[in-house]
Amino acid sequence: MSKSKFSLLQHKAVFTDLVESTDQKTLARWAIDCAERVLPYFEDQFPDDPRPRQALVTLQAWIDTGEFRMAVIRKASLDSHAAAREVGEDSPARSAARAAGQAVATAHVYAHAPGAAIYALQALHRASSDADADAAVERERAWQVQRLLDLREAEFAHPAG
Repeated sequence: MSKSKFSLLQHKAVFTDLVESTDQKTLARWAIDCAERVLPYFEDQFPDDPRPRQALVTLQAWIDTGEFRMAVIRKASLDSHAAAREVGEDSPARSAARAAGQAVATAHVYAHAPGAAIYALQALHRASSDADADAAVERERAWQVQRLLDLREAEFAHPAG
């Protein structure tokens, strides 16, 4: 049995309502968490390329300081996506680098957060065997939804400011 084709649109719908009702910095924390879970696919294959990791560091700095410079965010995102392109063929490493590039862009527009989650799912799909791909994606998507709910609950219990 071959694995089903991965559809970005199919997975986007799962996150739409949650994302639209969540604070941008909470979404940024979630995007980091999602991307970090698959970043080893990139870092293990390209240990000397810091661009995807730097994207997450840049996003964390925005979360911590609230300091936003579009040039810095844009560069970190574009650099991570360039790393993904340089991987070449579709692979877990390429999807992981794209997840990091989408994550950092959450500082600019909250709607990039689901992109990080979806590319993380895609990385797992590509890393899984034909027999395990669908189950791996479903387990990770369940984790992603629960993680976002947990972060939202924590934000609600301890609002910033």
